[in-house]
Amino acid sequence: MRPADLAREHGISTQAVRNYEQDGFLPPASRTASGYRIYTQVHASALRAFLALVPAYGHATAGGIMNAVHDDDLGRALTLVDRGHEQLLRDRETLNTVRKAIGHLTTGAAPEPAATGWSIGELAHRLDVTAATIRAWERAGILVPRRNPATGYRVFTAADVRDAELTHLLRRGGYPLEHIATVVEQVRTAGGTESLVDTLETWQEKLTTRGVAMLDAAGLLSAYLRSRP
Repeated sequence: MRPADLAREHGISTQAVRNYEQDGFLPPASRTASGYRIYTQVHASALRAFLALVPAYGHATAGGIMNAVHDDDLGRALTLVDRGHEQLLRDRETLNTVRKAIGHLTTGAAPEPAATGWSIGELAHRLDVTAATIRAWERAGILVPRRNPATGYRVFTAADVRDAELTHLLRRGGYPLEHIATVVEQVRTAGGTESLVDTLETWQEKLTTRGVAMLDAAGLLSAYLRSRP
């Protein structure tokens, strides 16, 4: 088989096929006397496996899995696969946690955590983050604490704590601060919870897509392992 034969199946360029071989994602190809690459069905199987691994685990991890296979280190390859499944499980757990928090976001403000509100240190301790992280959220427009007129210190109300907890959860889910700022701002306004619901639905769809991609990739990776000499 020629590079073009492998490329045609996936709608990629012949240069991409050569790059994948150079990066170790495909096994080395033999050469003709004139230096042209000769690929086999084993290479075709490797390419199918790699391209299926990319949407399931990301390009870097997919490449790492194939590199490990070609280094004859199946244990390392399977460890990378396992870590991908662990991350997907953590993401699902985070999503479920955020869903549980929706009730608290839509039932109005909770009682003040203290008569004078929370300090930045107390809020950071509650979330197990640094004060610098809280300040970064404030700079992003996610948190809008009032200031004590006498001291100038930040004072976080129950609504601020709610927004901070939601931010912490969404950050664990991988959402950027700009997206979280939009969600939190809409949650503060009448009818703003629709944005949060849409966010969670999109997140759920992404997790489902990734999970199915992992199943597809597992089958193609297994087929490639069986095809190798």
